[in-house]
Amino acid sequence: MTASTTRRSTAAKTRTQRPSRTVAVAATAVAGAMLLTACGDQTQSGSSDKETKGSAAASAPLADKLPKDIRDKGVIKVGSDIAYAPVEFKDKDGKTTGIDPDLAEAMGKQLGVTFQFENGTFDTLITGLRAKRYDIAMSAMTDTKDRQEGIDSETKKKVGEGVDFVDYFNAGVSIYTKKGADKGIKTWADLCGKKLVVQRGTVSEDLAKSESKKCTDGKKPAIAIEAFDNDQQAQTRLRAGGADAGSSDFPVAAYTVKTSGGGNDFQIVGEQVEAAPYGIAVAKQSTQLRDAIKAAMDAIIANGEYKKVLDKWGVAEGAVTEAKINGGS
Repeated sequence: MTASTTRRSTAAKTRTQRPSRTVAVAATAVAGAMLLTACGDQTQSGSSDKETKGSAAASAPLADKLPKDIRDKGVIKVGSDIAYAPVEFKDKDGKTTGIDPDLAEAMGKQLGVTFQFENGTFDTLITGLRAKRYDIAMSAMTDTKDRQEGIDSETKKKVGEGVDFVDYFNAGVSIYTKKGADKGIKTWADLCGKKLVVQRGTVSEDLAKSESKKCTDGKKPAIAIEAFDNDQQAQTRLRAGGADAGSSDFPVAAYTVKTSGGGNDFQIVGEQVEAAPYGIAVAKQSTQLRDAIKAAMDAIIANGEYKKVLDKWGVAEGAVTEAKINGGS
């Protein structure tokens, strides 16, 4: 969610998802192979041990970078608002899918673990991370200085320790309206006196509050902002005629416009703004985990798996060439 101080968004022109069981199956297969090797030739145990370790390293080359407790569990718990298609959402069979889950599955192969996505409302994910309910938060979350420092984006007061981010994608914020009914809205300035629906805790909400102040400073009516727990609720409100426009990250807005009502419900108006990096949030004290996540992201960028995922979801324009730590502003 984007630029200002909260944010989730430049993909298709520019928040998700349970990796498949392939990592766990692969790990089981490797374990079985190791057992057979050990039993097959007791006279060359030294050689077999070396071969076994080499095989494990080859299948999960970055496993040693993880903290031992996570490596032993074989699971990284991910806090995510799984209602933000195409970044993370449930498919028709109830499976968690999308950009983030696919990237997490690819990283899991590098690290030898499963990324286990757990659903939560977006504005509680960092709190859950601080409370150690999750190991990381991966949910189209924009990396901002306020989040890094634990600052409330509206009051500018310190509310927590803050988090570190591993940045992996770039996205901006878009406005969308009912199809054929833009009501003269082309820019954020055009929203003065209009009603806007957004997801709570996102950059879209922050940006709307900031723009509303500009309206009143210029003697125009403020923007009427209605915030919801998730983006789907905001879409439903707009679809029913309860608002003039909605705002979300560009990949989400583009996906919504393409899929809702067979492409007949909504349209994007104007250009996306506030392009900023999505980051995987990690607790400040978890530096080893942070660095392991960065190494895994860099590895899938280098081996082409990252590009495959972005191409699959039509968001290649948001690609980065390397993961960065705390690159947001």
